[in-house]
Amino acid sequence: MRLVYMPRVLIVDDSAAVRGILCDLLSENFDCDTAGSAEVAFQCFEAETYDVILTDVALPDASGIDLMKQVRLRDSETPVIMISGTLDEEQIQAAMQSGAFAYVKKPFDLDEIEQVVKRAFAKTCEAREEAFQNTR
Repeated sequence: MRLVYMPRVLIVDDSAAVRGILCDLLSENFDCDTAGSAEVAFQCFEAETYDVILTDVALPDASGIDLMKQVRLRDSETPVIMISGTLDEEQIQAAMQSGAFAYVKKPFDLDEIEQVVKRAFAKTCEAREEAFQNTR
């Protein structure tokens, strides 16, 4: 019997509809967990290891950038993709300077978001392979 690794994605958005759409879209290739707030997301991140985090910038209890900074304290390699309903240049720059893998504007194209998540997962795989090679 061969076990297959299913990559894990954490989807963080205060909209249940957005979480559902993203989970439906990604669940064929990823094991998806969802959270409606930064607090719940961080609890998930403390309990599980994720290959990619997809978060809204505007959350009810913190910004997605604040969440990303907290994630970075625990794991500097996990790619974080920001999604937002606004295209504020300062916000985009702040997100990218804080280490966001990508910034995608809502409403997003489903094919685009799927490709961005796949690219982020590929980055995770490369980082893990490099870390493995450095331990040999």
